[in-house]
Amino acid sequence: MPDPPEAPDVPEARDVPEAIDPDVDLHVPAQRAETAGGHKWPVLAAISAGGVAGTLARYAATVLWPAAEGLFPWAVFWVNVLGCALIGVLMVLVSEGGRAAHPLVRPFLGVGVLGGFTTFSTYALDFSNLLEREEADTALGYAAGTLIGALGAVWLAASVTRWAVTRRVVTP
Repeated sequence: MPDPPEAPDVPEARDVPEAIDPDVDLHVPAQRAETAGGHKWPVLAAISAGGVAGTLARYAATVLWPAAEGLFPWAVFWVNVLGCALIGVLMVLVSEGGRAAHPLVRPFLGVGVLGGFTTFSTYALDFSNLLEREEADTALGYAAGTLIGALGAVWLAASVTRWAVTRRVVTP
C-alpha cells in the first residue's frame, strides 16, 4: 500500500503576523520589530493620522479642481502623479544611503499621508465613469497617462533626489 500524500506546508496561525506591511521585510530584524508587540500602536496611530491628512488634501484638490462632465479628471491625475513623485523623494531620503529617520516617518508620510493622498479607487471610478459615458478615448488616455505619469514621476523624483543628496555630500 502506498504512503499517504504529505500535507501541504501551511504556516500555523501563530506563525502568521496579525498585519503585514508590504514595505516591511520580515527577514530583517529591525523591520520586523517595527510592528512587534506594543510597537504596533504608535505605527497604527501614525498611519491613521497621516491617512486623515492625506485624504483631506486629496479631497481639497478635487473640490478646488472638480472634473467637469465628459472631461479629463485632471485633479485626480495630478494628485496621483504628485503623490508618486513625493513617494520617490521620501523613499530615497529614508531608506537609502545609510540615512536614519525616525521609525514613524515612513509609516506616517509614506503609508499614511501619501497613501491617503494618492487614490487608486477614485482613479478606477473615474475610468469606469468615462467608459459608461462611452468616452473610451478619454478613459484609455486617462488610464495610460496615469500609469506613465505616476511611474515616471516616482522614477524621476527618486533619481533627482539621489543626485541632489549625492551632490550635497560630495560638494564642500
